[in-house]
Amino acid sequence: MSIFLTKQKIKKEWTDYNGHMNVAYYVLIFDQYGSEELMTLFKMGEESAKTTKKSTMVVESNITYNQEVQEGDEVDVNLVFCDHDKKRILYKLEMVHSEKKYIASTIEALSLYVDLAERKVSEFENEKVQIMDDYISKHKNNFKIENLKLLSKLKK
Repeated sequence: MSIFLTKQKIKKEWTDYNGHMNVAYYVLIFDQYGSEELMTLFKMGEESAKTTKKSTMVVESNITYNQEVQEGDEVDVNLVFCDHDKKRILYKLEMVHSEKKYIASTIEALSLYVDLAERKVSEFENEKVQIMDDYISKHKNNFKIENLKLLSKLKK
């Protein structure tokens, strides 16, 4: 069972002439709402970027578009998988139609932890490793490793 992160309502400006959400907005929802929620839980979100000058940057992703969503539909963004090594975090999110319960889209993303002052990859601080490890340990029985494309990129 995946872990709920956020719910979003599909806005008119996110739809295109085909009458459904444009592909670019799937990434927007995953990034600005799902990923940001997860990174905030791990103390690596916007606040971290502003105060510690440390953040994550996606370096590779794999996205699937499984079934369309339309203006006014509500979608849940859920965490399907999460793991990390010393400098990387890998997670997979799914977008599920809130009412009809079908998977509309998934994204698997590999991010690097970056020192924004130096613009260089950095190792996670012990505090952040502990936060991630605690979260992963608490939820690992809910994670699904099937169909992960980027898992081999973690250097454990």
